[in-house]
Amino acid sequence: MAYLVQQEAARPGAAETIGALLAADGAKGHPYIACSIFARGREAGRDLADAVHLVSSLHGRQPGVIDHARDKAADPAVRAWLDAAMTGFAAERAYLMRTVVAAGPLPSTPGQAECEAAVTGQRHALDMLGRSDRNGCALGAALALVLDWRAIRPMIDAAAQRFGVTLIPPALPSARQGLAIAAATDSPAIERAMVFGAQQLLAQHRGLWSLLEARAEARVEMFA
Repeated sequence: MAYLVQQEAARPGAAETIGALLAADGAKGHPYIACSIFARGREAGRDLADAVHLVSSLHGRQPGVIDHARDKAADPAVRAWLDAAMTGFAAERAYLMRTVVAAGPLPSTPGQAECEAAVTGQRHALDMLGRSDRNGCALGAALALVLDWRAIRPMIDAAAQRFGVTLIPPALPSARQGLAIAAATDSPAIERAMVFGAQQLLAQHRGLWSLLEARAEARVEMFA
């Protein structure tokens, strides 16, 4: 029994695990979204337009992951954080959509039908995460979205500047506040569900960055 207690005490908490997932699989670590998209010369305009269009395909609709998580939240502290995240993400969504409009049509790219099918699948996966009945899953996905958005935002800002949209200050709760919500969970089952939700959301994001990278390379070949 003492050994089991020690094992439980040594097990990383949800906040620590989600932080590690962000470091390993978040947007900040993907070479395309973190670096390449900002260093592609004359192709940067098309790449940025493509990126904001596809990000808006995942997160430009309401209700989204955070809204669904709020509907399921019972704990007052979690509801308060999700309320702040909902309000902040509404501002982020509006900013993203203004940038999409300013960017103009989706850049012509080979394999558009396959791209649309892939994004539709990702959007469905995110919807399933947000609507999950597994206690903690939707919250974990919402936390990962808010935390990963900090690395996505510079790309949106770069597109806004490129297409003449006025920049706005970040509106989402801080990373410290989000991780504090994860750290406050004292149920191993809920912690596991939160980690699963975060992991799955980051996997969908990572798939999107890889798709954008492939589309950028296809456009280079098309216009070569």
